[in-house]
Amino acid sequence: MRVLIDTCVIIDALQSRVPFYKDAEKIFIHAANKQFEGYITAKASMDIYYLTHRYTHNDGETRKILSKLYLLFSLLDTTSIDCRKAISSNMSDYEDAVMAETAVRSEMDCIVTRNIKDYETAPLKIYQPDAFLTLLEASSDDSDFE
Repeated sequence: MRVLIDTCVIIDALQSRVPFYKDAEKIFIHAANKQFEGYITAKASMDIYYLTHRYTHNDGETRKILSKLYLLFSLLDTTSIDCRKAISSNMSDYEDAVMAETAVRSEMDCIVTRNIKDYETAPLKIYQPDAFLTLLEASSDDSDFE
């Protein structure tokens, strides 16, 4: 399963944001165990750098965190066509529409985000972290019986 992880979920794990970090950390563990193919957008990696640097106040430490993140999650480039398609999207939030268009073009199966409200009209499946974990655990249980 190819999964685009939203910035909020990444930051929840990196900053141990209560009450969201437990599910986010489990998603990181599942990614490390190759239970799905995880992706973030290149644009999201810049946002993650900015937010993490504000948290750590240390450029070197922030770059180390990003390097580790890139071992868990592959990067997706956002293209001009993604931005142009997002303009005419039914989604109300332009940034989220760009992410959804990037995901569709990159053949992602779903997006995992806490911000499902802005993704109600997205052209692919959207899961909150807890629902995504339930889906992963169910598919893992199914494979045990094969």
